[in-house]
Amino acid sequence: MSVVSQVLERADEELRYPSISELQSVQNFLATGAQRVRIATTLAESEDKIVKKATEELFRIHPDYISPGGNAYGQKQRNQCLRDFTWYIRLTTYGVLAGDKDPIEKIGIIGVREMYNSLGVPLVGMADAVRCLKNASLALLSRDDAATTEPYFDYIIQAMS
Repeated sequence: MSVVSQVLERADEELRYPSISELQSVQNFLATGAQRVRIATTLAESEDKIVKKATEELFRIHPDYISPGGNAYGQKQRNQCLRDFTWYIRLTTYGVLAGDKDPIEKIGIIGVREMYNSLGVPLVGMADAVRCLKNASLALLSRDDAATTEPYFDYIIQAMS
C-alpha cells in the first residue's frame, strides 16, 4: 500500500482529516515520484541484461545447479529459473513504485518458501539468485537510486532466508 493509501486509510478509520505530519509524508512521497518511475523504467528496460548477468553470477556460485541432476539442468528447468528471476525484478519495481514493501508481501512473497520447498528448490539458491539480481540491478543505477532500490531486494532476500 502506498504512503498516500496508508494516510487516507488511517485518517478514515479515525474519522478525521490527515494530520500535518501525514500530509508532509504524502508530499515527500510525491516528491520522489520521478525517481521511483526512473528506477522502475531502468529495471524494466534492462531486464534481459540483469537476468543474464545475475544468471552468470549465480551459476558461478552454484555450478551444481546446471550440472546433471541440478535444479537448473536442462533448458526447461533453466527457463523456469529465468522466469522466476524476471518475476523478482518486477516485484522489486512494484515496491519501488509504491514506496512500500506491502506489494511485495501481498503479491509475491506469501507462500514462496513453501512453494520452493515443495518443488525441491533450495531456498539458499533462491536467496543467492535474488542477491545476484540485486547486484546486477544496482550496478545500473545511480548511487541514490540504488540506495532507494536496495531495501526492496533485501526484503525479498530476507523472505527467502
